[in-house]
Amino acid sequence: MVGDNVRIVVAELQPGEREYLETRLPPVARWLECSVDNCPPEDYRNAQILSIFVHSLVTRDILDRMPELRLIATRSTGYDQIDLEACNERGIPVSNVPRYGENTVAEHTFGLILSLSRKIYKAYQRTIAGDFSLRGLEGFDLKGKILGVVGAGSIGLHVVRIAKGFGMDVLAFDVRPNNLIAEVLGFQYVPLEELFRRSDIVSLHAPYSPATHHMINRESLQLFKHGALLINTARGGLVDTAALLWALDEGILTGAGLDVLEGEELIEEEERLLASPESVEKLRLLLRRNILLRRPDVIVTPHMAFYSREAIERILETTVDNIRAFLEERPQNVVNKPGGVR
Repeated sequence: MVGDNVRIVVAELQPGEREYLETRLPPVARWLECSVDNCPPEDYRNAQILSIFVHSLVTRDILDRMPELRLIATRSTGYDQIDLEACNERGIPVSNVPRYGENTVAEHTFGLILSLSRKIYKAYQRTIAGDFSLRGLEGFDLKGKILGVVGAGSIGLHVVRIAKGFGMDVLAFDVRPNNLIAEVLGFQYVPLEELFRRSDIVSLHAPYSPATHHMINRESLQLFKHGALLINTARGGLVDTAALLWALDEGILTGAGLDVLEGEELIEEEERLLASPESVEKLRLLLRRNILLRRPDVIVTPHMAFYSREAIERILETTVDNIRAFLEERPQNVVNKPGGVR
């Protein structure tokens, strides 16, 4: 495959990305603002290299529409939106951006924590309405509180570092604990159930997979310390939305900070779902999401924990390197086993 003649399609184009990419890649065949599964097939049918973000559901059916596809370069760390098994069968490598914003996401995590712990958003809404009273705005100190970090990978460890700076005690759960790091940073690994029981704030940084789907559910929420906060800057599917609403109603949780929502990939399909009789469960999910958005004890941001100037540049730089490496027949950051069994 000759680099200058390769057909590249970039989907889910974000502001400013085109200016960066078009000076560093071979000529791009198509720039698409939509996710692949919401674009007309003719826009991507002839793609040989496809670059996507987190909302493009690359299913087996979508892959079948791209007979010449040779590489998927996702501009994200997670890749659960891509059917890796189908890519393996087709011999299509999938590259990701393994590291780009550990500190970026961790900082946003604490933005959500502080917004809830000190009721900043509620105070702002009241103040701009001309009400300067302190009624109902009492918050709590982070110093001395217990933070539970679920998933002590690169992002989770940055969250630990920031928490220690606030004088918090930190518990962590990870399937691959590193006791040396725990000793250096001053936190403790515990079983997941113990973390739920003891933590004042639980922050999710685990990858999404069938094993972690709805890890926060009604059963696990019943273990939480009464009055805890839940923070999710990882993946929406980690949390059962119906169970979250129940826990908030019951007072098990006093608040939630969410940068990701279960079913957020459905946002672009709302009108289509309304016309489909097979979409009842998806519509229920959308309804629950809208209920979350209206709650005063929930702060939602639009999947923007990664979205800093520096992190975006790192994402684009790695994506360009991934594409160039593939064109030079030395693929890098490949997350699947194309042509083999994963």
